[in-house]
Amino acid sequence: MIRNAIQRFMYGRYGNDQLNLFLIGLYLLLYLVFMFTRWDMLYFVSFVLLALTLFRLLSRNMERRRMENARFMRAAGPVLSWLRLRRTIHRDKEHVYFKCPSCGQQLRVPRGRGKITVTCRSCGANFQEKS
Repeated sequence: MIRNAIQRFMYGRYGNDQLNLFLIGLYLLLYLVFMFTRWDMLYFVSFVLLALTLFRLLSRNMERRRMENARFMRAAGPVLSWLRLRRTIHRDKEHVYFKCPSCGQQLRVPRGRGKITVTCRSCGANFQEKS
């Protein structure tokens, strides 16, 4: 019954996205710093972030919120891609990752094969790499 009421309330509203998750994380970080420093400006800024997040969450102007999120993802995309790649490299124990010296394309080769000749799938350059 409560779930149906929440669904009826949220119908036609924007909801959550990556920008909101970032704002919530930033709010929590600033509030935590405020708890230790007791600097009132941090409390005010964290409160404004929380209000902005709630505004975006309950907004009915979906096109505007999508545009805001798209701008955020364009700005944060390279950082997120780099973090995902670092996580993949850390977890993958069967491959060695490196960049092509010609074009910078990210490549991987099986680990433990010694020195091998690699052909870049992007630019076709040949070079030797130790795996």
